[in-house]
Amino acid sequence: MTLHQVTIGDLPTEAGALIPDVTIAYQQWGTLRINDDGTNNLILVEHALTGDTNVAEWWGPLLGPGKALDTDAWCIICTNVIGGCQGSTGPGSPHPDGGRWGSRFPAVSIRDQVTAEKMLLDALSITRVHAVLGGSMGGARTLEWALMFPEMLDTACVMAVSARASAWQIGIQSAQISAIVRDPHWHGGDFYETGSSPDAGLAAARRIAHLTYRGEQELEERFGARPQHGENPLGPYRDPSQRFGVDSYLQYQGQKLVERFDAGSYVTLSEAMNRHDIGRGRGGLNKALASCTVPTMIVGVDTDILYPYHQQEHLSRNIGNLLGIARIVSPVGHDAFLAEFRQMDRILRRFLILSVLTEEEHEDGYII
Repeated sequence: MTLHQVTIGDLPTEAGALIPDVTIAYQQWGTLRINDDGTNNLILVEHALTGDTNVAEWWGPLLGPGKALDTDAWCIICTNVIGGCQGSTGPGSPHPDGGRWGSRFPAVSIRDQVTAEKMLLDALSITRVHAVLGGSMGGARTLEWALMFPEMLDTACVMAVSARASAWQIGIQSAQISAIVRDPHWHGGDFYETGSSPDAGLAAARRIAHLTYRGEQELEERFGARPQHGENPLGPYRDPSQRFGVDSYLQYQGQKLVERFDAGSYVTLSEAMNRHDIGRGRGGLNKALASCTVPTMIVGVDTDILYPYHQQEHLSRNIGNLLGIARIVSPVGHDAFLAEFRQMDRILRRFLILSVLTEEEHEDGYII
């Protein structure tokens, strides 16, 4: 699919900074159809922290003709967040005054991400969205969409996220940020024109993160305490070239991210997740949730370490218009919404069925 880039103008951030001349990238599948009453068939998909606009790559089994996200029936749009590195304005983008943004790029919040996305839809003359859905950071954006622009949404599906960043989440995300900024090639965020980049720090951050994305049960079953094939980590002296299998796997995951992602964007987006709090300025979490008028499906993973299932139960108990709650049962952990395609297929199909029913027709709080 074609990556489209649209200039949306200047973005004032929630914290009081200004990002001028912002570009937002997006991809689209299917044809947008607008009904006489103003409703349409648009589904806005929100990617996770290191995701991108290419839904066909990371949710391929769910996207396409006849699939859960049926591109014959629905128009699917996915944007790259402000602060990202896959076509939207971020720390690695050119600065209006020359060079790259680097350390001059303002901190952004989840609300800033949603504001930028709303500005993109305005630029595309789209005034309504049938459904917004996403997991992890995408789930946080979905929640904020439902609270910031409820008049634009028919429904929402929030997956694998909480109402605000917990101490655990802030701590683990801050540890990842620390790994990057302590890399000597970070240069205070201004590494873009130095000829080097904080690859070791980014790889270390990914290793930390990946342990929270995958389940303990899955890693134990796959690796246990077995050595990497042909290596011996039990020798008389520590040798970093002699690894356990899980260590080799995590090194591989770190290197894969280094090859496709920008360290500046990783820091910016991790900081945005630390700032996630739907109760800020709205009287607290439960009051904010109770004010939600958009019919909302909540989805969680039973083995999620990063966003434990009790956090999705909290959302479902307090959100003002609960469309349903679903539990993904999987040893995979947090990433199950990106891996358990059979369960996700069933959940998304049920969500989209419920999304077109009237309030009288659907069962409030339907459990999948």
